[in-house]
Amino acid sequence: MTSRPGLDLSADVLTLTRALVDTPSVSGDERALADAVEAALRALGGLEVERVGDTVLARTTLGRDTRIVLAGHLDTVPIADNVPSRLEGGRLLGCGTSDMKSGDAVMLRLAGRFGVPGAEPAHDLTFVFYDNEEVESVKSGLGRVVRERRGWLYGDLAVLLEPTDGEIEAGCQGTLRAELEVRGHRAHSARSWLGVNAIHGAAGVLATLAAYEAREVEIDGCTYREGLNAVRVEGGVAGNVVPDLCRVTVNFRYAPDRDEDAAEAHVREVFADALAAGATLTVTDNAGGAPPGLTEPAAAAFVAAVGRPARAKLGWTDVARFAALGIPAVNYGPGDPQLAHTREESVLVERLQPAEDALTAYLSGDSA
Repeated sequence: MTSRPGLDLSADVLTLTRALVDTPSVSGDERALADAVEAALRALGGLEVERVGDTVLARTTLGRDTRIVLAGHLDTVPIADNVPSRLEGGRLLGCGTSDMKSGDAVMLRLAGRFGVPGAEPAHDLTFVFYDNEEVESVKSGLGRVVRERRGWLYGDLAVLLEPTDGEIEAGCQGTLRAELEVRGHRAHSARSWLGVNAIHGAAGVLATLAAYEAREVEIDGCTYREGLNAVRVEGGVAGNVVPDLCRVTVNFRYAPDRDEDAAEAHVREVFADALAAGATLTVTDNAGGAPPGLTEPAAAAFVAAVGRPARAKLGWTDVARFAALGIPAVNYGPGDPQLAHTREESVLVERLQPAEDALTAYLSGDSA
């Protein structure tokens, strides 16, 4: 179960994580790592492997009644003087350790166990190692697979090994971004009465946001808390000019019982007074969430295998892409989401093996 130097799938999960971290793969520059992953998977001999750009797909074809999809992105945010990896106080530090090369290492360990001739997993398995997750969604390797190789993504359950600190995070919130523009009339600030200050006019928008009461929704025992917040305010021309435009960017994180249209309708309702007074609202991004789907047999069995209750995913992840295909999906990985994208990014070494063990038990049927 070995490949070319650097990706030995028989190595322990910590060693494999370090090898992945020490192969830089900032978004858009994943080719070297994708090449290594592809070579390692092809060398196993029990997987059908296909390459789509810098996304590597692999699957078993054993004729099982169920199929589980395991997915993880290969890219990281830009390196912040934190490569190569280093061990320190029970933690592995380095860019991507948490988000999400530790999860990728677990996936590769599972491929090394179940992707060899003669392996007997309880389910057929599909592995998806994709590029460009940390940048705009139009570049997503997983999105490309949805468009060009959709047949590779069907299954009874998808597990994304995103960082969850060893907890199961089910489904995900939707996210909507919109720009509210308030118009005024420009004037010299020494003669402000001749103008209409657009920044002052945005006060009603900000007051509405400050008074907004977030809804909480429980689905399959998971509580999703919504939030509507200003994330950017732009306005002003010069130090002596009354501004004629103020733009407030808002972000609405919504529970997965709303679809994209319902989310937009809600935001427009919240700002109905401002819109009636002449403000305009333009939605710039809207990605629907994913229900937890924990009542599905495969998902319920996975929760039982891990032995921990599921909680809501407060954020958007690619589980939404699987939900759009009608596939229940969960997030489960050893990384710490609170350290993702930071200069201090790290993963607790003690989280690595339990994640691999739980998935091994589930995929082999030993948890039944």
